[in-house]
Amino acid sequence: MLGWELPPHNSGGLGVACYHMAQAIAQKGAKVAFVLPYSAKHECGFMQILHATTLDPLERFGGSAYDHLDLDAPTFIAEHGGFSIRDVQAKYVEFVKRHLKNHQYDVVHAHDWLTLEAGVAAKKATGVPLVAHIHATEFDRSGGEGGNPIIHEIEREGLIMADKIIAVSELTRQLIAEKYAIPLDKIEVAHNGFDPAEWGEYDYDPSRLAYITQKKQTGYTVVATISRLTIQKGLVHLLRSFALALKFNPKMLLVIAGDGDQRDELLELSADLGIMQNVLFTGFIRGQEIRDIYSSADIFVMSSRSEPFGLTAFEAAHHGSAVVLTRQSGAAEVLRNVLKYDFWDEHRLADILVNISESTGLMSELRENIAREYTKLPWSKVADVILGAYQNTMRGVAAVKAKVAI
Repeated sequence: MLGWELPPHNSGGLGVACYHMAQAIAQKGAKVAFVLPYSAKHECGFMQILHATTLDPLERFGGSAYDHLDLDAPTFIAEHGGFSIRDVQAKYVEFVKRHLKNHQYDVVHAHDWLTLEAGVAAKKATGVPLVAHIHATEFDRSGGEGGNPIIHEIEREGLIMADKIIAVSELTRQLIAEKYAIPLDKIEVAHNGFDPAEWGEYDYDPSRLAYITQKKQTGYTVVATISRLTIQKGLVHLLRSFALALKFNPKMLLVIAGDGDQRDELLELSADLGIMQNVLFTGFIRGQEIRDIYSSADIFVMSSRSEPFGLTAFEAAHHGSAVVLTRQSGAAEVLRNVLKYDFWDEHRLADILVNISESTGLMSELRENIAREYTKLPWSKVADVILGAYQNTMRGVAAVKAKVAI
């Protein structure tokens, strides 16, 4: 398995999904060797961890699996001499090729554009079947507005060369087919899962979020989102919708947790809209801080313009929020007890926020019903789909090789 990050050294949902997916297939008998582009400790006793470089998680190019614009600009200058993401990817490819000279595997499973080149190199060097797992395309990351042409070419070659493609949603499956001219029968959907037990025990202490708690005690409804602050996440539309909603219910607080290249733009927009007193930007958070924000939220909004899946929807539901999703999200394909809207429909979202905030019955119904729903989507079901894809791909590749031999 070729990946770019694992918890606790992850910058988003990709590492979380890879961790739980690998764990689930290992529990069903698969032996997994997971290649990372950095060296660090991970508590993953269910699989072997291989380190492609001696870089620490931040040195690999600044730390994020989602940076994609200035691929060749060095972002870390220190004793190693400076590395760009392309430098690290080149080292990663070379490591995989060296490793495969002395080790045999049934399948190479590559996650997203970051490792697709290594997956293609592995297939060319050994003939081992290649499964490409797409959690997001460059079209998603760029908000559907073009993106980086280098990444598009990496994705195109990897998807063409892959023997099987796994998409995290039907939305992503259709996008891959449309944008990269890949036959639909080559692409299988494996929605992400969620295992509540993996989150462990947790007691929310409202005193840790004194300002938010004080607002709630005075009758405010807390609307929250936890997200990278990028164009993909539709946060400009969220702020405009929130400004509209405040005209009907001024006792709402919007908490935006996360960081990204759109931060300053969003701060300025909040000021321009005259809603700064009702918006709280927390900056980047992780661990207990994430759980505290989830637990404080009455309503959780995932406002993405294009969200292949969106694990935060499951996480918010687990912590008791009413959930609102864009129709342009993979999570909306599997969650029914949520309210949905098109990312650009600011008036529709404003109506939803006002309606939920002013109806305790509606809010309670959404919370209670989704709590009965998300627990029925475990990672073990995802593992069944993935292992089935492995078996079918291995049989297909073997059959082709047999024909060629004849």
